[in-house]
Amino acid sequence: MATIKLEIVSPDKVVYSADIGMLIVRSTGGELGILPKHAPLVTGLEPHVMRVRFGADRDEQLIAVAGGFMEVTPEKITVLATAAEQPIDIDINRAKSAMDRAKQRIAEFHQGSPASEDIDITRAQLALRRALTRLRAAGMNFEE
Repeated sequence: MATIKLEIVSPDKVVYSADIGMLIVRSTGGELGILPKHAPLVTGLEPHVMRVRFGADRDEQLIAVAGGFMEVTPEKITVLATAAEQPIDIDINRAKSAMDRAKQRIAEFHQGSPASEDIDITRAQLALRRALTRLRAAGMNFEE
């Protein structure tokens, strides 16, 4: 089976590097499946759980990505992520706390309390998406 090199890099380290069979990502333009010999492509990435497939048996590795950019050539996929984590590296309690804080800030904003004037709703919504992405990569499902 043909493979393509995948390298996921965050600002502080190489998070993942391997030869893979397929990568499924959520770009700013929609969901993409990248196979070996893919046409050249550069795209932005949304916060999501990447799915790395290895072979015909559909073995998958999940990787949480907080956003960033992806460059694809026929031989290599390079992901420059603002943050990325493999499930084993995710602190579930920390991710749950981040989710709870973000949900609380969003609720306060929508209630219109005096303290809500200081809430950046876009930032709170992005924090919620990042926390949910991390939890989903770790195998937990939560509703937004």
